[in-house]
Amino acid sequence: MRRICFTVVLFLFLLVPAAAQNDDTLKSSTFDTTDFPQWAKDMRRWDIIAFGSFPFTMLLSMTAMDTYRWNNANGMNFSEEGRRYAPWPLKTAGAIEMTTEEFERTLIIAASLSAAVAFTDLIIVKIKRQKERRRIESRPTGSIIINRSPYQEPEETDKSADDPE
Repeated sequence: MRRICFTVVLFLFLLVPAAAQNDDTLKSSTFDTTDFPQWAKDMRRWDIIAFGSFPFTMLLSMTAMDTYRWNNANGMNFSEEGRRYAPWPLKTAGAIEMTTEEFERTLIIAASLSAAVAFTDLIIVKIKRQKERRRIESRPTGSIIINRSPYQEPEETDKSADDPE
């Protein structure tokens, strides 16, 4: 165990000079997503939403599985012995843990729910994008598009001869 920890720490220390060298190049260039195709941006959004929603769907799945087990074990009995299968906030000290098969089933359900949430978001975004495209295409040709922006004060570049500075 100590060898593994030492190897990881040594590897991280070896990465520090490489990160310091690349720091100047990172400051000079900014990351721009305009070159990426739309499907790559959509895939990135799908990944972010799927992995971001996983902890919440896992919590929901664990609670649902524990409630299912509690109902099958003793009909949701609230006695001290009956709460051994209860979901998290109602569990007693001697709670019976899930079997490996039940945990794997819960994990698969949570991953499926996360993917469903991400696909739902993808469909909603595509529908909104298509509506916006249709709205823009339905405009009459030659219509003027005005982009509003805040007023910016003009900068004074030339100084008059009367100024003492």
